[in-house]
Parts: sequence; structure tokens; C-alpha cells
Amino acid sequence: MKIILGIDPGTTILGFALLDATSSQGALLDIGTLKLSKIKEHADKLKTIFESTLQIIELHHPQVLAIEAPFYGKNPQSMLKLGRAQGVVIAAAMYKGLEVYEYSPRKIKQSITGNGNASKEQVSAMLINMNLIEENKHPFDATDALAVAICHHLQNKISVVGQKFSGWEAFVTKNRDRVVGV
Repeated sequence: MKIILGIDPGTTILGFALLDATSSQGALLDIGTLKLSKIKEHADKLKTIFESTLQIIELHHPQVLAIEAPFYGKNPQSMLKLGRAQGVVIAAAMYKGLEVYEYSPRKIKQSITGNGNASKEQVSAMLINMNLIEENKHPFDATDALAVAICHHLQNKISVVGQKFSGWEAFVTKNRDRVVGV
């Protein structure tokens, strides 16, 4: 079984999801959030993120970490804190021997919805349509983490680099397992 740990890093709320990547679409194993708002000191938040990531890894034994890359916003201080949170997650994953992959928010949204500018609501709605989660059951931080895991799964599943097709018919013929309704 190949398990992907998806993380949406944050210092107030961190989302995580575990995806069994053995099926074509993937199957959700666990999803949740780590709420850090009651922890006052930033260093203590980072320690909690590190320890919690290790616990998740030890519980589920993923082989891969897929994590959302920090994006540049209006506040450089917020981006710095987010980058630190991402760094301790990556350190915990590497300490446990996981492969680490980073995806931009735009790439994740595009992988799930087809639109790199999709809203959190649109990403969540697509995950519901994919029958991976139940409607309105999970916060956006958790669904974003699942989207990161699915993005990684799709990026590795759909690789056609080095293959040439004469058209859609040739592609479909060679990839029947990837086309719905054929």
C-alpha cells in the first residue's frame, strides 16, 4: 500500500490528510486539523507541529509527504511563519524517511478543479463530487490537505512524458483505466 500524507501548513490551523494511493482515484484514510491558536509562542507552535507530524507518520506509515508551498501574500511576516511551519513538517517527514514533494497552491487547485484560481469552496466541492469526503463535514484546511495529496497522486499517475499519441483515440486506447465511461 502506498500512502500519501498531504499537509496544508499553518501556524494557527494545520490541515492533514492521508490518501491510500493504490486505487486509481485514491481512498481517504484519515483527515483532520491541528489547532494551534491557543499556543502563544511561535517556537512552541513549531514544536507541536513537528511532534504532531511525527505522530501522524508513526500512526499511518505514509511513504510520501506532499505539502503546499508557501505563497507570497501582503504580509511578509506571515509568509515567514508559514515557511517555518512547512520546514518543520518537512524535517519531520525526512527524519522518518519519507519522500517529500512540494506543490504551489495554483498547481493544487488546477489539479483538482481544472482552475488554478479556484476558491477553497470549489476545491472542497470537487472533493465531494469525487466521493472522497462528505458534504460540509471537514474544514477547508483539512480539505486543502487532501487536495495536496490528490494532486501528488495525480501528478505521478498521469505521467505521459516520453509517450507520443497520434490523437485522443490513441491516448484512450492506451490508457483505458484513466478514462471514465470507456
